[in-house]
Amino acid sequence: MSVLSLGQALPLFLMIFVLGAVIGSFLNVCIYRIPEGLSVVRPRSRCPQCGTAIRWYHNLPILSWILLKGQCVYCGTGFSVRYPLVEALNGFLFVLFFYRFAFHPVTPVIWLLSATLVVISFIDLDHQIIPDVISLPGIVVGFACSFLVPWVTWQESLTGILLGGGSLMLIALGYECVTKKEGMGFGDVKLLAMLGAFLGWPAIFPIIFIGSVLGTCVGVPLMLFNKADSKLALPFGPFLSVGALCHVFFVDKLDPLMRWYVEVLAYFLQNIW
Repeated sequence: MSVLSLGQALPLFLMIFVLGAVIGSFLNVCIYRIPEGLSVVRPRSRCPQCGTAIRWYHNLPILSWILLKGQCVYCGTGFSVRYPLVEALNGFLFVLFFYRFAFHPVTPVIWLLSATLVVISFIDLDHQIIPDVISLPGIVVGFACSFLVPWVTWQESLTGILLGGGSLMLIALGYECVTKKEGMGFGDVKLLAMLGAFLGWPAIFPIIFIGSVLGTCVGVPLMLFNKADSKLALPFGPFLSVGALCHVFFVDKLDPLMRWYVEVLAYFLQNIW
C-alpha cells in the first residue's frame, strides 16, 4: 500500500469496507440458517417475529440497523446488535487483509477464508458445532486454490490437510484417553484440515499454538469465575480461527516465536519428560 497516498487509500479502504460489510450481511444469513438446515438463498430475509419480508432498503449493512434503532420497521421487534457487528467485523477484515496484501492474487482467497471463519466461529459459539457443509467443501476449495494462486504449493496444501486433521485428531484422542472424556469435537479436526488446505502445512503449528494460548487465556478465567467447573464447554473453533487470521497477517513475524516454542518443547521432552 506504500504506492498509494493517504488521499487515494482512504476511498479505496472505504469501498473495500462496504464490500466486506455487504458480504457480512450474507454471513449473518449463513450463521442463522446453516445450523437449522435451511437454504441460505431462499426465502428472502424476514422478521423472525412477524414474518414480514425485509425490503432491501431496510436491510442495508450496519446503516439500516442504526437508522431503525435495531428494530423491525413493521412490528418493532428488536434485532440483535450482533448483526451489524458481524457486518462491521467482516468489513474490517477485508480492509485489514487488503492493507496486508494489496492487489496480490492471494487477497480474494484470504477474504474468502476470513469470511468462512467468521461464519464458523459464530456458529460454533452458538451451537458448539462446525458444520461439515462448510468445512468439507472448504478443504476442497483450499486445495484447489493452491493450483490457482502462488501462495502455497499443492504439496504444501495436501500435507497441510493431512497434518492439520491428523495432528488435532491425535490431540483429541490423547486428551480423551487421559481424561476419559471428550475435550474436542471432530469438527475442529476438519476445520484445521481446511486451514491446512488454504495455508499449507507450515501454518498448522502456529495456528494450534496461538489458538491454544488464546483458549487458555479465556478458558482459565472463565473456569475460575464459574468456581473451577472443569466441565465448562468452550468451543475451540473461534480460537483456531483467530490463530489462522493472526498467522496470515503476521506470517513473517511468527517464525522467531515458533522457533523459541519448538526449542522449549524439545528441551522439555529431552530433559523433563
